[in-house]
Amino acid sequence: MADNPNDKHNGATAKTMQETEAQAAREKIARLRALRLAHEAANPAVAKKAPAERSAPRQKGKKKPAGNLSLSDWLSDQEQSGRRK
Repeated sequence: MADNPNDKHNGATAKTMQETEAQAAREKIARLRALRLAHEAANPAVAKKAPAERSAPRQKGKKKPAGNLSLSDWLSDQEQSGRRK
């Protein structure tokens, strides 16, 4: 099968377009990062704060094993938890 010269041209153009789009995306990311860093430097109170440390891990209430619940108990539990209306 003979190669079509147009296929080679289209492939090169597509690759060039992909490279151009990738370069534009990298430039946009760099610009946005610079804007974010400048904003954080100008407004240190707005910058992200470290999450507060927990004194003790939260303990969830004990749940009944699923095998011991009747259908009506399960349905009422689902309604109370907001899963069923």
